[in-house]
Amino acid sequence: MAILKAFKGWRPPAGIAKELASRPYDVLDSAEARFEAEGNPYSLLHIIKPEIDLDPEVNLYSQEVYDKAKENFDLFRKRGWLLQDQEDYLYVYAQTMNGKTQYGIVGCAGVEDYLNNVIKKHELTRPDKEEDRMKHVRITDANMEPVFFTYPANKRIDEIVSCIVKAQIPEYDFVASEGFGHQFWVIRDKQIIREIIEIFAGFPATYVADGHHRTAAAALVGNEKKSQNPNHRGDEEYNYFLAVHFPDNQLTIIDYNRLVKDLNGLSKEEFLDKISLSFVVDQVGVTVHKPDRLHNFGMYLDGLWYSLTAKPGTYDDHDPIGVLDVTILTRSILEPLLDIMDQRRSKRIDFVGGIRGLEELSKRVDSGEMAVAFALYPVSMKQLVDIADSGNIMPPKTTWFEPKLRSGLVVHTLH
Repeated sequence: MAILKAFKGWRPPAGIAKELASRPYDVLDSAEARFEAEGNPYSLLHIIKPEIDLDPEVNLYSQEVYDKAKENFDLFRKRGWLLQDQEDYLYVYAQTMNGKTQYGIVGCAGVEDYLNNVIKKHELTRPDKEEDRMKHVRITDANMEPVFFTYPANKRIDEIVSCIVKAQIPEYDFVASEGFGHQFWVIRDKQIIREIIEIFAGFPATYVADGHHRTAAAALVGNEKKSQNPNHRGDEEYNYFLAVHFPDNQLTIIDYNRLVKDLNGLSKEEFLDKISLSFVVDQVGVTVHKPDRLHNFGMYLDGLWYSLTAKPGTYDDHDPIGVLDVTILTRSILEPLLDIMDQRRSKRIDFVGGIRGLEELSKRVDSGEMAVAFALYPVSMKQLVDIADSGNIMPPKTTWFEPKLRSGLVVHTLH
């Protein structure tokens, strides 16, 4: 039984929504955020990346940075750049990329659902990154950014969303700097809100698609507040956190590729010989090889692209983890040949989302920064759900969802 809750969102006036909405905190480093927010006092980056308003040498995890987040959030509300709805609403958030639109229900998920595994995860989280976002949630007393969830597609919700989109003019409607369209509607009809909430209550689970650290931080802070409140009732706002829920049949996962700095002492010829034990290796040439099916990989090495096709016996189609191409790559190449045993911590490996194109891989190898690159076929939504349902965890940096949510179209406060 999945919890979905309507809430009194804090939203920007329509006239500044495009300027206020920002990319998520974790897709920009401080320098990029500072550049992106330059000359734009409305940008939510002043709250979610508050170090941009401090000395560039500041420690990102110092109390000064978190204090600045609170100061800027208070300032945004004082200046009327974020205004609170007077009633509890749900919202519809649509994103359009390459002519395809996905429609999400914006509402609050339940802290208890996270703790009881009704909200299912597919990635491990790092305690240091959790703690950073927990401090941010504590000091702002808010979920400044939504997390990206998915749910089993439901015909009735599709019908409701279609009616809203056709009948109402969106509150916000803009194309952001990356070229993707963003639209936002408020669901004010109480009967419709109740119906959507009841449908969600019939779902055995929802799934974290993107934002595992923010999800964990929001849930853990909510649980902290529960334990600290002797008069806890269960209906307080801290029992819930901000999420956008998309139907699973509308989402696109794109490839998440790997680059490695060296060949672990092997010559090019030795490396190719060893790979050929587990893969059928075909030299493609200078033309980029983009995998077009599971268990096929592109590899760029010494100015040439290769097609690698995993041989039978290197994968297990009946194992939700063993069937993944990232598992095949890890067990057949990264660990035994390149001695990369911990992809989360190794300094010899890097990851590039497919949104940047495979040319980015060859560019970084050609520059001498990296020795070899691997292009992977994207994970499917079915694979993600199967892994989450089985209680397994994907290897790090396996899924890349695009488009990313814009932060700031609605904020949830915990009081």
